[in-house]
Amino acid sequence: MELKTILEINNLIKRYDDGTLAVNGINTEIKEGEFIVIIGPSGAGKSTFLRCINRLVEPSNGSINFLGQSVDKANNKELRQIRAQIGMIFQHYNLVSRLSVLENVLHGRLGYMNSFKGIFNQYSEVEKLKAIEWLMKLGLEDEVYKRADELSGGQKQRVGVCRALTQNPKLILADEPIASLDPNSSTSVMDAIYKNCKEMGIACLINLHQVEVAKKYATRIIGIKSGQIVFDGSADELNDQMIQFIYEGKEDEMYSSNKPFSGTGQLTTI
Repeated sequence: MELKTILEINNLIKRYDDGTLAVNGINTEIKEGEFIVIIGPSGAGKSTFLRCINRLVEPSNGSINFLGQSVDKANNKELRQIRAQIGMIFQHYNLVSRLSVLENVLHGRLGYMNSFKGIFNQYSEVEKLKAIEWLMKLGLEDEVYKRADELSGGQKQRVGVCRALTQNPKLILADEPIASLDPNSSTSVMDAIYKNCKEMGIACLINLHQVEVAKKYATRIIGIKSGQIVFDGSADELNDQMIQFIYEGKEDEMYSSNKPFSGTGQLTTI
């Protein structure tokens, strides 16, 4: 059975006001349930590419089609509806520090609420119970009512994963989700993203520096260099020569800055 294409990107270009060409004519498509890791050195355009997909960064040219909807041409109301179906996990967590863990997770439901309910945080009991269920599943049952700023980095990122999952999305975008974490926390976060996306059939597009992590999890790897896709294939097809080409001059970035990664693709909690 052929998988359904949920995201189509054609000739995507992003040129910043200072003239920097961050994304230079990217063409690709994402199918349902794929777990795709984007690799490449810093400055390659990985984050810009990812953020163009949900228009956190406005593309300069090209087309983005998500589930039959034109993202690049969407008005504010349409874009809100599209973003409700695209979860986002940020490198620096993007949590509201003064709010509780539960409240931060429930923010994943804002895209499904009208403005009045959103302003006054009028979540249903079903939504609250589901959010707590996600927190328990990711080993955060003791942190539900703590303020977000009381958590460790690994815990904060798992809250970010819960927030994305509570949207019940068709696609998750994860922008360097383990870049700021120690090895054990990195394992916990990657396992949580991978296992739950697989269980729920969610497609995931995730930016990483570390090639060894990409090879452990990815059903498909995309290599980006100077704003262009230079590799698109399986982990087995990504050979040393291509890795050297992608990271040319920045070879130190293709390894974790910490000790070797121990992820297994199975959910662990710390």
